[in-house]
Amino acid sequence: MASSSKFGQKLNEGKTKQIFELVDQPGLVLVQSKDQITAGNAVRKDQMEGKAAIANKTTSSVFKLLQESGVKTAFVKQQSDTAFIAAHCEMIPIEWVCRRVATGSFLKRNPGVKEGYRFSPLKMEMFFKDDANNDPQWSEEQILAANFDLAGLAIGKCEVDIMSRSTVAIFEILERAWATMDCTLVDMKIEFGVNVKTQEIVLADVIDNDSWRLWPSGDRSQQKTITPEAMQMVKRNFEWVAERVQHLHESQTNGRVVVLMGSTSDMAHCEKIKKACSLYGVPCILRVTSAHKGPDETLRIKAEYEGDGVPTVFVAVAGRSNGLGPVMSGNTAYPVINCPPLTPDWGAQDVWSSLRMPSGLGCSTVLSPDAAAQFAAQIFGLSNHLVWCKLRASMLNTWVSLKLADKKLQACSI
Repeated sequence: MASSSKFGQKLNEGKTKQIFELVDQPGLVLVQSKDQITAGNAVRKDQMEGKAAIANKTTSSVFKLLQESGVKTAFVKQQSDTAFIAAHCEMIPIEWVCRRVATGSFLKRNPGVKEGYRFSPLKMEMFFKDDANNDPQWSEEQILAANFDLAGLAIGKCEVDIMSRSTVAIFEILERAWATMDCTLVDMKIEFGVNVKTQEIVLADVIDNDSWRLWPSGDRSQQKTITPEAMQMVKRNFEWVAERVQHLHESQTNGRVVVLMGSTSDMAHCEKIKKACSLYGVPCILRVTSAHKGPDETLRIKAEYEGDGVPTVFVAVAGRSNGLGPVMSGNTAYPVINCPPLTPDWGAQDVWSSLRMPSGLGCSTVLSPDAAAQFAAQIFGLSNHLVWCKLRASMLNTWVSLKLADKKLQACSI
């Protein structure tokens, strides 16, 4: 166990972990993994030497990926080989299970469904955490009827909707990441908690080899999940996942946005594009060139970014008569986005030089700097899973903020 923090009382102990308060870090806890391996709601137990380190390595990598994408989690940092620090949460006693492929217990509960049936959209199920009764499946209505109140937050329809929407987003982010390893994320279970300091619902507990089913190359026979037999095979599977999960942070493709402005008077507009690109982890380079006054230099700059093989999206920022976008679009196979800085006086007239293009040109026009950066990120997200994950998390966070705003408004209106 890590020794750089002062440990207080044991707050909880589960099948595979212990949770301790941190005396010198109020509001945080230490999650200590155990070498115990279980199956059948802890009916079968065994010890697997090194399992704690494997599980902690996997969980820490997964939570880092989710946090870097923008998903709110309880995870703070990895503390040691077998422990991590997290925000202190009161756990909501529901397991949220998300399925892409029908297999395992789902087939037993739904006779007639063929193994391998693919769910699109994803199939969601909820289970009440109750070992004595084999974690019974619950409906949304049962969760609401339970009237859970944790860390001062009543779990109502808004909170259930947030957890449901978050589960889908989390699954899709991890599914996209595992696909880069030629691995199918078949199903997954997660849990949420209420942060005792902020009263926010966050992804909590752990996500490790007990949490999901993985099929390398989509092949069920190679699945990396727990079975009660062949302990050494189980350990090798766990190690396989722990080693590869670290590579989920690695991008297989690079990319950049090159913003071309017709004048430095457009710098503030361009800086907004650059700042928005950084939110998606996309490098952004600013250049000054005029297609009207120096077309040869504009084409030279274009060639500079075509010659090194790095995928590039050009953004043309030019007011009045936009010559940059059309010239760039007519002379490169890379995507070109017009993002003109419109002014109150002539903006309504100037925008037509960006909207009305000659035939054979495919550049689009996006007026908002933030939206131009988002559009470029969506292009890169087709081949870069890290950018895609940030986009997906941003969608989730926007949805949650609207949901919470509506809840607050309704409370004020009553």
